[in-house]
Amino acid sequence: MLKITNFRRMKFVNSIYITLVIILLTGFLVSPEVSSQAVPGKDENIPFLVTFGKDGKISWGDDDFNQIFFFSIPKEYIQQFYIRVFDPDCGGEHDEIQGDFNTKTLFSVYGGKGADPEQHEEARGLLNGVNYKTGNLLASRVFGQEARYDNKYYSFGPFNQTEGEFNQKWNSYIFKVVCEGIAGDDGNLYRYFLSRDANSNLAIEGANAFTYEYTFRMWNDFRSIAHIYPYVDTGIVSVKQSNFDWDNDGKILVVSRYKRGIEVPISNEANWVNSTIPIEPAEINSSLDFQFHKRQGELVKNNNVVITLENQRGDAIKFYSSPIGGVPVYQPVVTREKIPARK
Repeated sequence: MLKITNFRRMKFVNSIYITLVIILLTGFLVSPEVSSQAVPGKDENIPFLVTFGKDGKISWGDDDFNQIFFFSIPKEYIQQFYIRVFDPDCGGEHDEIQGDFNTKTLFSVYGGKGADPEQHEEARGLLNGVNYKTGNLLASRVFGQEARYDNKYYSFGPFNQTEGEFNQKWNSYIFKVVCEGIAGDDGNLYRYFLSRDANSNLAIEGANAFTYEYTFRMWNDFRSIAHIYPYVDTGIVSVKQSNFDWDNDGKILVVSRYKRGIEVPISNEANWVNSTIPIEPAEINSSLDFQFHKRQGELVKNNNVVITLENQRGDAIKFYSSPIGGVPVYQPVVTREKIPARK
C-alpha cells in the first residue's frame, strides 16, 4: 500500500510540474515582446527600416527618401494606444553616416478620412507627384542628432481607435505613419511598435501593420535570411515584383504553400528590376514568403533594398508585418501510384 501511495504522490507532483512548465512556456510564447506588433515583425528577420535624408544618393538604397506604414486597429479594441518609434534620431549606434551626421527626419501620424489606402490610393505614396499626406494630422515631430533618443523609444499618442479611418472590409480603423528625410544625406535606421502602453511594448490583439513599398536594411551576416510577406487576395492570377538597389547581393526566392522556391531577377546598384510571377489557385488567400539570401564570399555590408509588388491589374499589394494566415510552408503535392489488386 505504501508503494502505491508514493507512486500516486509522485505522479501528482509530476503532473503539477508539467502543468507549470506548460504555463511558463505558453506565457513566453505570447509575451508582448515577441508578438506581431513590432515593425519589422518577428518573422521577417529584418533589423531596421531605413530612410535617408533628401540630399542622399539613391545608390545608397532609398529611392524616394520617405516610407509609409499603416496600422490596423480592430474595432473591438476600445482603449487608447501608442505608436512607438525605436531610435528615431539620426546619429549614434545604428544609423548610416555620410561624412558628418546632418540629417533631420520627420515622423507624422495621420488618421481620419484619407488615412486608409484602400479607400484613397494616393495615401500609398506610390504615385509620383501626388500628395500622399492625406488624412488628419494627429501628431508629428522632427528628429535630428539627439542622443537622448539614440537606441531608445519615442511614443506618439495616446490615440483613440476612432481617430483613424474605418475600413469595413477588415472591421478595423486605419492609421498612417509617414517617415521623411527632410534634410541631410545620412540614413536613419528605426523600427516601430504598436503598443497599449507609452513606456513599454504591450501588443494589441488582432492589430497588424502593412506597407506597399518596403525599404529596409539587411543584416551584415551571411547566414541571416530576411523575409517579407505579401498577401495574395482573391482574384489575383499573377504578381509583378520590383526590387531596387539589391547590389547583386545574393538571391531573392519566392516560397509559398505551392512554390518550393522560385528565384527572381535581382537589381544591382541604383536600378530597378522586375519580373512577373504566376499565382496558383492553392496560393489564393494566403501569404507569399519573399526570402532575401545574402551572397556568400565577400560580405556586402549595410545593404539597403526597396521592393514593391502589384497584381495583374497594376494594383499595389500589401506587405504585412505579421503574415496573414501565418508563415507559408511549402506543401508538396504527393501523387500515389495505384497498385493493381492481386488476383
